Amino acid sequence: MRPARNWGVLLGAAFLMATSAVGPGFLTQTTVFTQSLGASFGFVILTSILIDIGVQLNIWRVIAVSELRAPDIANRVLPGLGGFISLLILLGGLAFNIGNVGGAGLGLEVLTGLPVTWCAVLAAGLAIAIFLVREAGPLMDRFAQLMGLVMILAIIYVAVVTQPPVAEAALRTVVPAAIDYRAIITLVGGTVGGYITFSGGHRLLDADIKGPAALPEVSRSAIMGVSVASLIRVLLFLATLGVVARGLAIEEGNPTASVFQLAAGSVGYKLFGVVMFAAAITSIIGSAYTSVSFLRSMRPGIAAHENRWIIGFIIFSTLVFVGVGKPVSVLVWAGALNGFILPITLGTLLVAAYRPSVVGSYRHPLALTVFGVLVVLLMTWMSGAVLLEQVAELGK
Repeated sequence: MRPARNWGVLLGAAFLMATSAVGPGFLTQTTVFTQSLGASFGFVILTSILIDIGVQLNIWRVIAVSELRAPDIANRVLPGLGGFISLLILLGGLAFNIGNVGGAGLGLEVLTGLPVTWCAVLAAGLAIAIFLVREAGPLMDRFAQLMGLVMILAIIYVAVVTQPPVAEAALRTVVPAAIDYRAIITLVGGTVGGYITFSGGHRLLDADIKGPAALPEVSRSAIMGVSVASLIRVLLFLATLGVVARGLAIEEGNPTASVFQLAAGSVGYKLFGVVMFAAAITSIIGSAYTSVSFLRSMRPGIAAHENRWIIGFIIFSTLVFVGVGKPVSVLVWAGALNGFILPITLGTLLVAAYRPSVVGSYRHPLALTVFGVLVVLLMTWMSGAVLLEQVAELGK
């Protein structure tokens, strides 16, 4: 494979991971936490970026050097573990994809004025069209890059219009007035949790970028993916901070739309539609692609008809949204599951990194291992606390 082509695939994998992370939930979380923490949310973002980079480098490197998908690696660590992880990824990916379909419909509704259900179906149809192409990978890469660029430009415009207190944001990023550890965990889970963690790593594997010799490229792509998602997060944080600093009241029902509208009026509201649509449709694609990549390991026959399975995944998600709406209770439990998926998968791959039967003579960097173990312990503790809270709320 020529270096020029490698660069396109590396960029595509990075944007697939980043745009998979930037979905409807990502937009809402960023807006809400900026409201509650103000400029100190910059510290939360900085901390989550460092954790995200460590997680992605650990996972993508082990996938690349083993030349195996995550469930196959897990099965070599403990027979049957790959199937369990695949089930968690599939359930979480499906639940969140229902929300992604709804988010894409909401974005198109803002832009076209058509009913949200029709818009959701149209958005799903566009996502499906990509996988009707035999070689869907390169098209998926280019589409993710285009939608990522659209989001960045739209949010830059809104951030400039709101004139946020950049100096204060910079100060509070390193000297916060308040620290919310739960916000850090939420951001980490939303950026590198569940299927998102593996979207770019599996894409590189499919593009034949693997083996010890490819590790510099893999690491570069992983860092690029976190950087793109983080850039979007920072820009949205600054846009929201500008609105908060002006003392304007942000609507609770749809905080991100409110920020865009308060910042730039009707133009801002339309830009919200653009950003929401771009964020949601790329998350639909990333969720479907990655979830089915886990199914391939469970049922090898799926590989020959992978695009059809991805299309089926999108259609099923859309039918659930159209027929039932956004099932809040399912999404709540999926969120708790997503928090558990990261420590399970990261912990498994850290064990695999020291199994010669998986990685051969490769030696995993000790610093990455120590960092990964700390993330596993922290995410397990916080996810358990959140799950207990949700169980207690259901019992009321």
